[in-house]
Amino acid sequence: MSSRRAAVQPTPDIVAISSKTGSAGVALAFEHVSKVFPDGTRALDDVSFDVHAGEMVAIVGPSGCGKSTLLRLASRLSTPSGGEIGVSDGNLGYVFQDATLLPWRTVQRNVELLAELAGVGSRERALLASQAIALTGLSGFERHRPRALSGGMRMRVSLARALTMRPRIFLFDEPFGALDEITRERLNGELLDLFERERFAGLFVTHSVSEAAFLASRVLVMSARPGRILAEIAVPFGYPRATELRFEPDFAVVAGQISARLREKLT
Repeated sequence: MSSRRAAVQPTPDIVAISSKTGSAGVALAFEHVSKVFPDGTRALDDVSFDVHAGEMVAIVGPSGCGKSTLLRLASRLSTPSGGEIGVSDGNLGYVFQDATLLPWRTVQRNVELLAELAGVGSRERALLASQAIALTGLSGFERHRPRALSGGMRMRVSLARALTMRPRIFLFDEPFGALDEITRERLNGELLDLFERERFAGLFVTHSVSEAAFLASRVLVMSARPGRILAEIAVPFGYPRATELRFEPDFAVVAGQISARLREKLT
């Protein structure tokens, strides 16, 4: 596993990777990170891994193992109890489990929201939103409101909203988990197309072994709470990836390896 072992800092911190040594090409780094909540729940214990620029890494693990907590820590929505998190670019894109759209706003106005909150002028944010809408296949739906959209289209709006600020790091918290299988697979393909064009660093949390193997170049398997990294499994397929890859024998082998590591600590 690609990680750098360093002494646990007495005061947990989130720092800029550019200020650290030996960090060339690393977009996001967790070093011996732990998280204990105020009620005493130990969510994470000694978690270390890196995500490189232009790389998609997936995390799988049982419910409650701290997968989403990792994303909240990386985005500064929470702070670690121990260890250190390095982030190369403070402008992170975060796509949540729910699309979290404002129902009274149109697609265009929902996509503009982050740029608006950042103080970007109306003309520039409209241009940024239009570009993101085109990238996510939403052209023609700019005037629609969320209630008129399917679940998959609402998730596209959420992704487009995050894209407006052109983040170089994307955090995905099971964004397609509530969708039907056909829609989920289609959005997996669309996300990979976007990843190919933009080449951001991605950290993708999912409960689906197949989704993890299809999207990522590396899959990290977590233990039950307190979450630890049990295994790193390399996915040996290049990009772009066709949907038909899921039906190939080699894909079944990789998915089986991931499933086996998950089951080891659950039986």
